[in-house]
Amino acid sequence: MSKKQFVLIMTDTQRLDMVSCYQDVGIKTPNIDALAAEGVKFNKAYTVQPVCGPARSAIFTGQYPCINGSYTNCVAPGLNVRTIGQRLADKGVYTGYIGKWHLDGGDYFGLGTAPEGWDPDVWYDMRNYLEELTDEERYKSRQTSTIEKEDIPEEFTFAHRCASRAVDFIRSHADEDYFLVVSFDEPHGPSLCPQPYASMYRDYDMPKRPNVYDTLENKPVHQQVWSGPRRFQDREALRLNAWALFGCNSFVDYEIGRVVAAINEQADRPAVLYTTDHGDMLESHSMYAKGPAAYEEICHVPMILRGFGKGEIDTPVSHIDIAPTIWDFFGFENKPMMLQGESLLPLMEGERPASRDVFIEFGRYETDHDGFGGFQPMRCIYDGRYKLVLNLLSEDELYDLETDPYEMTNRLNDPALFEVRAGLLQRLLAHMNDVRDPLRGYCWERRPWNDQAAKATWDYTGCTRQRSEPDYEKPQLDYDTGLVPEGLVRMKKKAQIKPGG
Repeated sequence: MSKKQFVLIMTDTQRLDMVSCYQDVGIKTPNIDALAAEGVKFNKAYTVQPVCGPARSAIFTGQYPCINGSYTNCVAPGLNVRTIGQRLADKGVYTGYIGKWHLDGGDYFGLGTAPEGWDPDVWYDMRNYLEELTDEERYKSRQTSTIEKEDIPEEFTFAHRCASRAVDFIRSHADEDYFLVVSFDEPHGPSLCPQPYASMYRDYDMPKRPNVYDTLENKPVHQQVWSGPRRFQDREALRLNAWALFGCNSFVDYEIGRVVAAINEQADRPAVLYTTDHGDMLESHSMYAKGPAAYEEICHVPMILRGFGKGEIDTPVSHIDIAPTIWDFFGFENKPMMLQGESLLPLMEGERPASRDVFIEFGRYETDHDGFGGFQPMRCIYDGRYKLVLNLLSEDELYDLETDPYEMTNRLNDPALFEVRAGLLQRLLAHMNDVRDPLRGYCWERRPWNDQAAKATWDYTGCTRQRSEPDYEKPQLDYDTGLVPEGLVRMKKKAQIKPGG
């Protein structure tokens, strides 16, 4: 294409089986399906953390939540963390953001102010939307019961207003390079949508996956606590009738179609990447919503990239790869160290690595709410078949998704998988070291089941691992010398303590 234009479209809380080109269970998404038919569908794409804010932090900073500081909802990334919008703007690319942000440290709706790098005249988040409404309209916009009482016009919804702004942006900036984000809150609750979507799934029950019948025996205790009385419900009698969520899911697909139609009007069509932040348990494993688990229902996400050929890719990929992909797309070399994933464009060109791991983490659901389990540190590695989950304050998990795609059987202590388990653990520990995970330490290696763990030492690896941002920060200085170090990863010198000192 003569112009470099990239549009990132994302939704909120959209399970893989709520996107019909992935799994057609009766919930229709024709516009997303059309994107998949014209582009590349990633069959093994994963969120970095299955919670709104942290998931988005990884997408827009290119850094894992534990590194960028947004390890939980209501905590903004650190002041020295740059978004991909700022990085591109500083390189001369025009950047616009329309929709849910959830990364400024405020409440769910945001502060209504554009962060550095994004054009403030384009910026439109959920706070801006609510400020367009009267107090009565604001209340109605937050109640699912609204669509039971009245037929709301699509113009009332956040999704429609975001899509309309995106259409205007695409048409008015057809002749310049740009990066545009269109971030819908839908189908996340309260799942407001107009007719016919509001009644489309009233009588529909989602088919039960086998793991709906998992009552969490031999699973981590914290998951049993999370489930609560659900474990003891009659799972046979249970109905998966989330009609508002499913209706809003098809509605946001319609709004995505409006945006894609405007893109398709362009002589040189912009590249498009579509994904969602995470899924929803919807009673799988007797649990609800999302939280400290690495189950497929909340971590395995749809992701489609159009503009680089057609097909499907089974190589595991991650949201952490999105920012480096955008950086690569705009032709910038020397990927910054603090973009911690890898560009997906080589995969578009046919490269298929022999193996590729993705990593999932969890810290806390939200700082402002105490109703979500509190601090639940989790680290996970998935290689495309096997998934090892370390729950630091609970029991660990190991699943073989080839033979057990619904993750019913925890095979952590199965002798047949001891070598697999050991390899995954070592690669997970190496990853924690490589990205400077602030929670790294011997505790992750010395799990009760790991009789090969190294002896606990206070020094652990003995290394220091420093960040590098030459475009934004002066070089780090070595603590022991005050000089620029030869390498960012190096052994720390032992302090010389004199007798009586």
